[in-house]
Amino acid sequence: MQFQGTDQYVATDDLKLAVNAAIQLQRPLLIKGEPGTGKTMLAEQVAEGLGMRLLQWHIKSTTKAHQGLYEYDAVSRLRDSQLGNDKVHDIKNYIKKGKLWEAFESGEQVVLLIDEVDKADIEFPNDLLQELDKMEFYVYETQETIKATIRPIVIITSNNEKELPDAFLRRCFFHYIDFPDKPTMEQIVEVHFPGIKKTLLKEAMEVFFDVRKVPGLKKKPSTSELIDWLKLLLADDIPEDILRNRDTKSAIPPLYGALVKNEQDVHLLERLAFMHRRES
Repeated sequence: MQFQGTDQYVATDDLKLAVNAAIQLQRPLLIKGEPGTGKTMLAEQVAEGLGMRLLQWHIKSTTKAHQGLYEYDAVSRLRDSQLGNDKVHDIKNYIKKGKLWEAFESGEQVVLLIDEVDKADIEFPNDLLQELDKMEFYVYETQETIKATIRPIVIITSNNEKELPDAFLRRCFFHYIDFPDKPTMEQIVEVHFPGIKKTLLKEAMEVFFDVRKVPGLKKKPSTSELIDWLKLLLADDIPEDILRNRDTKSAIPPLYGALVKNEQDVHLLERLAFMHRRES
């Protein structure tokens, strides 16, 4: 079983090697990289490429580790007992299975995505060490052990917002998705916009990478921003000569709102354009 990429996802040789190494080692694959470089989409395409079901657990700042295992609704059980509901006698009626439970009890191998693990509390990764290592956990309310019959392929993403514990890192196979170079980016664009005019693509790529090179940007535009920007350029039928001969008085590229995401970066580009006009 080897992941070779898909028609919808351009995976570099290093990335394919990392995915297959994690599968072979039976360890979670920890993926880091700039936001918008396709970390979440990787899990979707691994599932697609290997013909497996995908389970997604999107982490928030309020997410607790036990929610991935199960949640016991004691309040509902108390209310039902007061109302004389018969289902109160079976405690399993009040246990909601989490994504890890679903993955462990699946009769077939699945891909489990734990998305943006660094959003949660710093103790969140440590609270999952045993479960991800042994692929089992204990349910105290029913006094049963849930153990994976078929070990899922676990993909964990992180935007590097906070450091992850060493004990957690030791149990993962790590890969950092480098920002695509121009040839790789052209392949990615071709997947999203088959047959796009080469001249438009060339000029748009020049603008995009020029913006990324600007020193001091608070947020550099990523792959997803480029895709959105190209979609707008194509929808508005922007001729490529506007990109090629863009007026420095306009300070920033047309439809810049798809590329630049905060006012500080807009002001920075305007100042640079002003300095360029004075030097000219």
